[in-house]
Amino acid sequence: MRHPLQSYRLITSGFVHVDTMHLIFNMISLYFFGPLLERVIGAEHFILLYLSGILVANLPSFYKHMHNPSFASLGASGGVAAVIFAVIYFFPWDKIYLFYIIPIPSILLAVGYLIYSAYMSRQDRQTVNHTAHFWGSVYGFLYVIILDPSHGSKFIERILEVSI
Repeated sequence: MRHPLQSYRLITSGFVHVDTMHLIFNMISLYFFGPLLERVIGAEHFILLYLSGILVANLPSFYKHMHNPSFASLGASGGVAAVIFAVIYFFPWDKIYLFYIIPIPSILLAVGYLIYSAYMSRQDRQTVNHTAHFWGSVYGFLYVIILDPSHGSKFIERILEVSI
């Protein structure tokens, strides 16, 4: 996709998935986190965050692999990660159940996820686009700060309310 007339693929790739499990995991995550975030920021911002999250998450991978014809970035993971991290921003100490079993404060899971994604994105033999996961997550966090800069101080206050 080096041709400018094919730039639409940076968004449409978010609607194509490698396999059924990838699609199911993304949609379950969106099902659980999406309605909560939509209530907090409104439907328009939710849709904008999700779609722009797909785009923003794909850009670093595109530039990194633009001369690699065998590379493909598929799935909505960048947009889904943006949604999840926006929720974590608003509710940092709420529990997220890892593998639907292990309760972990969302902010701690977020830090672990970013470290894992950054590490995995540096591995050459991966078929999962961990770079998109990382940048989608960062973007979701930044989007809500930009949406209302006063949120930043509220986030710091919530972080300091350590109630694990």
